[in-house]
Amino acid sequence: MKLKKKIIRKNYDRIEPKQDWLKYWRVVRYWVREAYGLRYPELEMLLFLYSEDLFSYKDFESYERIMSWDVVRFKRLLRDGWIRKWRENTNKECALYTLSFKGKSLMSSVYRKLSGLEVITESPDRNPIFKKKASSQSKIYKEMILEMNEAIKRSKQS
Repeated sequence: MKLKKKIIRKNYDRIEPKQDWLKYWRVVRYWVREAYGLRYPELEMLLFLYSEDLFSYKDFESYERIMSWDVVRFKRLLRDGWIRKWRENTNKECALYTLSFKGKSLMSSVYRKLSGLEVITESPDRNPIFKKKASSQSKIYKEMILEMNEAIKRSKQS
C-alpha cells in the first residue's frame, strides 16, 4: 500500500499591523529612566495622570494601589516638579492637583517617540545613554536607540 504525501501550504502572507506604538516601549522607558531619573512606577503614574485633567490625592491613591508600595511617591513627584497643586484645600473642597508643564512635556514627548514622530536625541550632552562613560547596559540600549531612530527616519522618507 502506497501512502500519499499530503503537502499543506502554510499561509505566510503577513498583514502589517496598523498600530505598533509599543514596539519601542522598553527603549523609550529606559531613556526616561536614564535622562530624567524617573523610576518605572512613577512613569506609569505620569502616563495615567496625563489623561486626567485635575485629580485629588484620593484619585492618585486609587491608581497607586495597583503599583509597588511606596509611601513617598506622591510627595516625590510633587517635590520634583512633575505634578503641581492646582487648588488648595478648603473646608468644603479637597486640594486638586495637575501635571506640571514639565510633566506634560515629558509625557507628550514619550507619546511622540512611541508614535514615530520624534527620535531620541543622540547627543551626549542631552542624553546620558550616549556618554562615553555609560554603563554596558546603556551601550546596548544605545544600539537600539540608533536602530529605532533609523527606522523612524526611514518611515518619514517613504
